[in-house]
Amino acid sequence: MAELAVGLGLRSGTPADPIVAAVREMLGDNEISCLATIDRRMGEPGLRDAAAELGVAVQGYAAAELAEVPVPNPDARTSAAVGTGSVAEAAAILAAGHGTLVITKRIVAGVTIAAAQRTTG
Repeated sequence: MAELAVGLGLRSGTPADPIVAAVREMLGDNEISCLATIDRRMGEPGLRDAAAELGVAVQGYAAAELAEVPVPNPDARTSAAVGTGSVAEAAAILAAGHGTLVITKRIVAGVTIAAAQRTTG
């Protein structure tokens, strides 16, 4: 499998350990290109530390941008809370250059995670 863009939904204050554990549990040894999430989580120390541990960058997207991405599992509670029905799936798709979702959202240790692969044409 090619490098994967990993989309994450997480609560403020989430430490790095559960983020890294969720990524490793869901993706195993697959290479990842970045962690992606909603822009309001970009400054989270746990997210920054997880990205550093995994050796990848963090990308953030505005809620309005995420809301425009069609996803298989939108969530009304997420929409009410942050203004978009999807953070993890939509962020993964955007970070993969509007790629193909290869892992739909799952919740691992309180972290919502999804992954997308760049579509080759």
